[in-house]
Amino acid sequence: MFTDVKKGLITFVITKKLKLNIHTIIDSNFDQLSVKQLKGRYITNAHILPLLQILPYGFTHEILGHSEQGKPIYGVSFGSGALKILAWSQMHGNESTCTKAIFDAIFALQPLGLVSLSEQITLQIIPILNPDGAECYTRLNSNAVDLNRDAKNLTQSESQLLSRIFYSFQPNFCFNMHDQRTIFSAGNQPKPATVSFLSPSENKKRTITPTRRTAMAIINQINTVLQSYIPDQIGRYSDEFNSNCVGDLFQSKGVPTVLFEAGHFEADYNREVTRKFILMAFLEALISITHGIPTQNIDRDYHNIPENEPHFFDVLIRNAFSENDQVDSPQDIGIMFEETLVGADIHFVPKIKVKGDLHHCFGHQTIDAQGQHLSENSDGSFKIGNETLKISI
Repeated sequence: MFTDVKKGLITFVITKKLKLNIHTIIDSNFDQLSVKQLKGRYITNAHILPLLQILPYGFTHEILGHSEQGKPIYGVSFGSGALKILAWSQMHGNESTCTKAIFDAIFALQPLGLVSLSEQITLQIIPILNPDGAECYTRLNSNAVDLNRDAKNLTQSESQLLSRIFYSFQPNFCFNMHDQRTIFSAGNQPKPATVSFLSPSENKKRTITPTRRTAMAIINQINTVLQSYIPDQIGRYSDEFNSNCVGDLFQSKGVPTVLFEAGHFEADYNREVTRKFILMAFLEALISITHGIPTQNIDRDYHNIPENEPHFFDVLIRNAFSENDQVDSPQDIGIMFEETLVGADIHFVPKIKVKGDLHHCFGHQTIDAQGQHLSENSDGSFKIGNETLKISI
């Protein structure tokens, strides 16, 4: 393998004698492949517009419609192949990791030698479905509606747009791309669910239909790849059926739909590492769709992926006495970070969520107080819901 630097791009040329895994290349060269203009958690139309204006050859963009507040909702198109794939991100405005990974993929196809996918697929991407929520860094849109609970009623402009694109584009596959909270472990183990996936249910019985099985097979292939890079850190999202959810609805229409959930990796609260694994997952999904989805042991392999479990705190203090608590033995204190938009930056504000016996839980950061007394801030209290800026042991 050698690299050819042209116009600021690094092109990876794989010789016939040495066939390197595409994901190994991504893992080793992600700093060069990632789009530097997008970083952090706060991603809006203002951040992606300069990139839309310099899309690589073969990609085009247009305004598909407008949000409730009149902001443009952009679409990016690629390829002219028979296999049509619809992908959307930031349906929830504060879930931006997959948006970063999508642009990483757009600008990495040429350097990675994957432009030929254009002959097999037609890709329609909506990078930010909820630009109003993205601007305010909220899950909901400007009318305080969760777009992922508006699939049937279609009360919002953004929901109507996605529905219109779904029925006019008539995709063969859908990718529903989100972020998940830091609370999730991959099963009942001290491993965070760095990425999670789901083949949504089509009915309350959670029937394994041919459509669901196809989505499961894609997820199995992604899981096989990612286990080499984040072993035991891939989770399976709950498949509880909700007819108002977009993924459940599209799956019930006979279109295999894969839910992507970007989660936590070590101290990567800005999810600059997680975006790499989403990039790998996104490209592997495209490759598996075009090169043949494995058909063996689909149900078994899918259900062997551990379910997400809400066992993590951002900070877990064990074996502590806290001021003003009338307890005879030390207890555990679970602290979670609340994401707060300050200017154009996201601040992670620690707040006390739970006090008690948390032996079944894990911490992204764990502190053993060894039975000592804690005092918080200036008033000495340690109450649930308090913002915790400084703790003394």
